[in-house]
Amino acid sequence: MTRLRLTNFRNYATFRHDGDRRPVVLTGPNGAGKTNLLEAISYLAPGRGLRGARLTDIDRRGATNNETGSSLPSGWGVAATVQTLDGPVDIGTGREPDSTRRTVRVSNQDATNQATLANYVSIVWLTPQMDRLFIDSASARRRFLDRLAYGFDPSHASRVNAYDHAMRERARLLKTGRRDNDWLAALEDTMAERGVAIAAARLSLTDRLNDIATVAAGPFPRARITAGGAIEDWLREGPALAAEDRLRERLAANRGLDADSGRTTEGAHRSDLVVSHIEKQMPAELCSTGEQKALLIAIILAHARLLSEHNGAAPLMLLDEVAAHLDSERRRALFAEILEHGAQAWMTGADPALFDEISPRHASFYTVQDAIATPL
Repeated sequence: MTRLRLTNFRNYATFRHDGDRRPVVLTGPNGAGKTNLLEAISYLAPGRGLRGARLTDIDRRGATNNETGSSLPSGWGVAATVQTLDGPVDIGTGREPDSTRRTVRVSNQDATNQATLANYVSIVWLTPQMDRLFIDSASARRRFLDRLAYGFDPSHASRVNAYDHAMRERARLLKTGRRDNDWLAALEDTMAERGVAIAAARLSLTDRLNDIATVAAGPFPRARITAGGAIEDWLREGPALAAEDRLRERLAANRGLDADSGRTTEGAHRSDLVVSHIEKQMPAELCSTGEQKALLIAIILAHARLLSEHNGAAPLMLLDEVAAHLDSERRRALFAEILEHGAQAWMTGADPALFDEISPRHASFYTVQDAIATPL
């Protein structure tokens, strides 16, 4: 990403960055706006950003017209130029004033939906809140896994959206008691086709990540990574069409149960990411907080290596306070890996000394204070 522009995003009235492919380091006190910059970049990928915020919560607060004292129109925008294998592409997203929808533009043309963004940029992030990923809900791990999958298959985002939409519509019909069997069958057919494709993509990705993460050397732990779930088990046993038929039959058979419980009891939304620490022979959820963070970083680095080999380009990495709880050996290893694979990582930290191992020749440095980012 060689150009970034923000307008009325969180505590930023504006922000401009013009750079190259080098990593970017943002340092400054807590509350200065470092994480807000990372969140803005995260909206250049499909989804709800690294905080999962409502679109209206992102509007800059307290902005007024200097002449009239009235509040400025709401809305926000993020625009960037990303360097792809086919050349530079301008992408942007935001919320127009008085709109509840998020708009997406590519090369100055309106895009059909936000899933289009996955065709141009792959973004993965780590935040302090994700330190609990392995003891958090399975839904958080699925979202994490799906973000990793977008980098290998941009259409994965469209399939996830289509599956979720069909599942919501089916739940609504069952809740209202409208047993339109033809309509339900059509929705379940969509869920079966998309759900098996989603599970297949997750299974393929975890198998490939596992090949790298289980043999990785260095200060980060070796991780065993698998996609767990009924559909994944069916795919291990037989062909995808058989798994589709099986899910379609289960959904039809479970209509009464799902109507009573108010939830869909089987499907791709029930899968999970299962990780274990190889050296300790321990599930990730039973490891210490520090070990869990190291396992997460190991997965992110394995993903970046895979993308570099598969696509010829590493993902954008948003690493919020990533160095704060790493010892010097692991910090050096992390920075060396990022530089070796040419990943543009945007990293934040309150203490500039945490990034002493990175030469200013190899990264762009900003100090952030009260939503003003000053290049160093």
